[in-house]
Amino acid sequence: MRTDPATTHPPTAIPTWNVGDVTVHRIEETPLPPDTGPWLLPDATPEVVTGHDWLRPHFADDDGVLHLDSHSFALTSGGLRVLVDTGIGNGKKRANPAWHDLDTDYLLHLTAAGFPPESVDLVILTHLHADHVGWNTREVDGSWLPTFPNARYVTSRTEREFWAGYDMEEAREQMFQDSVIPVEEAGLLDLVDVPAAGAGIAPNLRLLPTPGHTPGHIAVELTSRGRTALITGDCIHHPVQLAHPAIGACVDIDPERSEATRRTLLASLADTDTLLLGTHFAPPTAGRVVLHDGAYRLSPVSADPK
Repeated sequence: MRTDPATTHPPTAIPTWNVGDVTVHRIEETPLPPDTGPWLLPDATPEVVTGHDWLRPHFADDDGVLHLDSHSFALTSGGLRVLVDTGIGNGKKRANPAWHDLDTDYLLHLTAAGFPPESVDLVILTHLHADHVGWNTREVDGSWLPTFPNARYVTSRTEREFWAGYDMEEAREQMFQDSVIPVEEAGLLDLVDVPAAGAGIAPNLRLLPTPGHTPGHIAVELTSRGRTALITGDCIHHPVQLAHPAIGACVDIDPERSEATRRTLLASLADTDTLLLGTHFAPPTAGRVVLHDGAYRLSPVSADPK
């Protein structure tokens, strides 16, 4: 029986950022292997990456290899304990070797941040890809059960309805069977209409439509006491896309729309105080978007340990 991750290496510090009165915690799952970048963002070649000194050392190495990560963000707002995206998950059978049958300390990290699974009230899913829904469930006595039994799981109606009509390959069907369907069958998944202006989902939290990677993809905006943060999901996978917004992911459903979304979003964030929190950005994970050489760069904002 697989239930919780290994507990042999308890975390000593959880990275956090303060946004007004709200503290955002980065919940580590796993770094992604070096070959993730060439597969995911094939146009981010070593020549392109090494042309931007600001990407090193945090977001790429000297040879132009991208650093990518899998993690979630947890926060408390208006008395609600919120988790944004749930990573890859443990023990999931996946076609991608980097995601297959993981055994990480994710739940230990989440609990150390003060969010034991039973305490979570709201799980926001930016989209329904395998590396964003994995910890929706965990295996108990051979069955996949909701990891957060007291939570309302939320995604956009457009997202769920798109996949309901999609001719899924075997690997994606497997992901839905072990990580989405059990939440639906438990009556915990809510579908939200997200108009162009966004949809308030909880105190201080708004869902923003950011389509292209998937048709119903959403980003999450947090505001508190005049401060703002935005959690990207996969509308931006890596900071190199700030310098080159035309670089898209190989798995974008609509590459042209994905680029248009990214350009609009970056233009709205440039030279503002909004904290950008990248769902796949390697540490330091957060930063502010700055105009640079006709495009943008990320000015990192270091986290404070919990």
